[in-house]
Amino acid sequence: MAKVAFIGMGVMGYPMAGHLKVKGGHDVTVYNRTVAKAEAWAKQFDGKFAPTPAEAAKDADFVFTCVGNDDDLRSVTTGENGVLSTMKAGAILIDNTTASAEVARELYAAAKEKGADFIDAPVSGGQAGAENGVLTVMCGGDEAVFEKARPVIDAYARMVGLMGSVGAGQLTKMINQICIAGIVQGLAEGIHFGKQAGLDIEKVVEVISKGAAGSWQMENRHKTMNAGKYDFGFAVDWMRKDLGIVLAEARQNQAKLPLTALVDQFYGDVQAMGGNRWDTSSLLARLDKKY
Repeated sequence: MAKVAFIGMGVMGYPMAGHLKVKGGHDVTVYNRTVAKAEAWAKQFDGKFAPTPAEAAKDADFVFTCVGNDDDLRSVTTGENGVLSTMKAGAILIDNTTASAEVARELYAAAKEKGADFIDAPVSGGQAGAENGVLTVMCGGDEAVFEKARPVIDAYARMVGLMGSVGAGQLTKMINQICIAGIVQGLAEGIHFGKQAGLDIEKVVEVISKGAAGSWQMENRHKTMNAGKYDFGFAVDWMRKDLGIVLAEARQNQAKLPLTALVDQFYGDVQAMGGNRWDTSSLLARLDKKY
């Protein structure tokens, strides 16, 4: 059993911390900006909560963060009352936020200055994956540090991989989002085309999902897309944040991402329709114009 701190009780962090407590059997202290969520977690999982990130991280062996963006991450790590102000030498900071590779490198250096270690470890699998403890975790950092952290990360994951040096986890997550954006847009266009052609979408998907067109998105989202239901899952606002990170990185490394840039604009159209919190599969709503 390790002493663990978890910073960020959002839709992902809340259940992930729960798995660390219940499945992992660790001594977990949480922090959240909205104290009520941290209190609720502590009550539900018979854990503890702290008034600041620094207090949560004090004496912890592993400190996890899962917050909104680069600025949020800097605030809870290197900011006033951030975790790095109290982390002990040899402790490992594991960041599950989808953030930039740049901030991952910053935090790696900042942790080293304190005698601590850092791994960037963004996740994929959405809210359902977090709740069921079956997330895919893409890590960047030193191999020896990764090997120490992996058994702890396993509590909320079905797949954990070291992708390379610090920042490689975030870069891998960017590829994940590039691929999802293209797949969802293709699925949206396919369903839209089928409806316009008067086909039975359920029958169509039953057949094509067993062939080369099949995907996780098709299997798990076609029914709700066909029904025009988008009030769940990974929000458009979050996807646009992620694609913004992708496109900024592409400008740095000169990668050509025409489809990703186009789909990012399409998600902007969905936001203009009031779909900020709709699931990312709502690209179909833009085509159907039902809202």
